[in-house]
Amino acid sequence: MSREDLVAGSPVQVTGTVLTTRRVDAYHALTVVAPGIADRFRPGHFVTVAVGGRNTSMLTRRAFTVHDVKPDYGGTVELVFGVRGAGTAWLADLRVRDTLDLVGPLGRPFPLPRDPCTCVLVGDEHGAAALFALGDALQQRGCRVDFVLGAPSADRVFGALRARRMGETTTLTTEDGSLGMRGRVTDVLPGVIADARADVVYACGPMETLRGVTAVAAEFGIPVQVAVEERMACGIGVCMTCVVPVIGDDGVTRMVRACADGPVFRGERVRFDDVGTIPFDALGAPGGRHA
Repeated sequence: MSREDLVAGSPVQVTGTVLTTRRVDAYHALTVVAPGIADRFRPGHFVTVAVGGRNTSMLTRRAFTVHDVKPDYGGTVELVFGVRGAGTAWLADLRVRDTLDLVGPLGRPFPLPRDPCTCVLVGDEHGAAALFALGDALQQRGCRVDFVLGAPSADRVFGALRARRMGETTTLTTEDGSLGMRGRVTDVLPGVIADARADVVYACGPMETLRGVTAVAAEFGIPVQVAVEERMACGIGVCMTCVVPVIGDDGVTRMVRACADGPVFRGERVRFDDVGTIPFDALGAPGGRHA
C-alpha cells in the first residue's frame, strides 16, 4: 500500500507503547509507538486517547494535537499537554513501556500552499505544538516561515528553541514579561506580518487568541487558517459536543463539528463571538433558517 493510499484511508485504533516521557516546563510530552497513525498523519491532524485504565469511570476520550511524528520503531507520535483534570493527570503519570489506546489521525489537516510563500505561524501556550510539523511541511515547499509564540508566563511558552532554529524570525511574548516582549501574540502580530510581508497566517491556541489573530489578518487582507480548541467527547463527529458556528461558501451559518469538519477552518468563517451558542440565524436554529 502506498503512502498516498494510507493517507486517504480511515483512522485506525492502536494500542501503543509509551517510548519516552518528559517534562517541558509546564507541560508533559509523551512519545508513543503508533505506526498506523504515524503513516497517515498530516499537520493539523489530532488523536484521541483513552484515559484512566481498563476499569475507569472516565468514559470519554481526550483529544490532543500531534507535536511530532518520526519513523522510529515503525512510526511514533508525540503528544504535548498540560494537566487540567483527572484524565490528563492520569496521562502525566504514565511511564515508559506503559500502553495507551489511541485513535487517529482525526480531523481535517492544514491546507498547504501550492507555491512558495511567506507564512506566519502563531501559537499560544501548548497550542503551538501543532505548528512544528506544519512548519516542516511548509519549508519543504519552499515557504518562508516566521513564528510568533506566546503564553501568560515563560514556563508556558512552548517550542521557543525549536522555533528559533526553524524560523526566519521568532517573536516571543508573555503577559507577565518573563520572556520576550510583554503582551500577547496579537500585540506583536501586525509588526511581524508587515516586516515579513506575509501572505498567510496559521494559528493554534485558545478561541480568544484565534479571534484576535483572525482580526489582525483581516486588517492586512491576508488569509488565516485556524485550528480551533474545542472540547471533544467522541472525536469522530457522532456526539455533536464540539460544534462551532461557521459561515459556509453560500453565506449560511451552520453548526459544524470541530472534530470532523475541522479542527482547521478559515478564520474569517468562524463566528468567534457566537462560539458556545447557536446563533438565531444559523441553519436549523429555532426561529431561524431551515433546510
